[in-house]
Amino acid sequence: MNVRALSLKEGFGDMDRLAAAARQEGSLNVIGLPHDWMNYGGLIATFAEKYGVKVNEIEPNASSARQIQAAAQLKPDVFDLTLDVAVAHANRFAPYRVAGWQDVPDDVKDPSGAWYAAYGSYMSIGYDPRVPAPASFADLAKPGYTVALDGDPLRSEAAFDGVMAASLERGTPHVRRGVELFGKLGQAGRLTDPARANVIVTWDHVNARRAAQRPDGWKVVIPKDAPLGSYHVQAIYKNAPHPAAARLWEEFLFSDEGQNLLLRGYARPARAEAMLMRGKLDTQMGAKLPVPPGPPVLLTIPQTDAGKSYLKREWTKSVR
Repeated sequence: MNVRALSLKEGFGDMDRLAAAARQEGSLNVIGLPHDWMNYGGLIATFAEKYGVKVNEIEPNASSARQIQAAAQLKPDVFDLTLDVAVAHANRFAPYRVAGWQDVPDDVKDPSGAWYAAYGSYMSIGYDPRVPAPASFADLAKPGYTVALDGDPLRSEAAFDGVMAASLERGTPHVRRGVELFGKLGQAGRLTDPARANVIVTWDHVNARRAAQRPDGWKVVIPKDAPLGSYHVQAIYKNAPHPAAARLWEEFLFSDEGQNLLLRGYARPARAEAMLMRGKLDTQMGAKLPVPPGPPVLLTIPQTDAGKSYLKREWTKSVR
């Protein structure tokens, strides 16, 4: 991108001036932020009360693709997107660097400031404690497990990434491997829906929330051989009707307060490592997340595209 990203200091001087400009605008338009996703209900309520800015919630369940598709008509100020969608549409965003920019890992932010990760998750295996603890995705082929993905992998990003996690071998996805595993489960009648499964493959924030809500001792593990991770990234719409409020929202999300509110939704804040070093991270809440086996494996855009192409060709005929 040719437009240089402005920082807070360059654009508005300081947080007080930015907040004053946002209050003068009066509103913030957000899209694709359900209240039960990463504690966005708490984030929205806290932001509105803290800064006196009304938050207009547009299509809370909009997917990343839908957010981009509807932008010209619905006029959101900010986006919350999967990495592949953000990369593909970076020319639609207004570059901006939040105050916590340096704390965000380099591999999950655009150097120009077009987009930047706010939080992430690991793909996990959640399971009923009455079945043996699975140590790997391959273990799910053993008798006794009834397994569910988080939706249809041809339509659901979470389900697609579940297949991709099962396909990992030494950090590299081999999509056929994941499809074959779920194909075997389907043929054996052991691939089912979450309500009937004793194993659910989905992001660890979903399984961790389930563990906190269920009295039966639901367990969560991130397989050592498949630490697939993913980040959701933030971006400001270049035609944002409330540009100051949009920037204030991003500053809030990336503040210590905002990152800890995301953590309360079982997300892994992008600034977590730096906050931990400074004693600012809510470690009590962080202890409720499963311990990762190491740094996440992040799929590249070509790997994601190749995986989706393979599933379009093979999933329906392989998983019956």
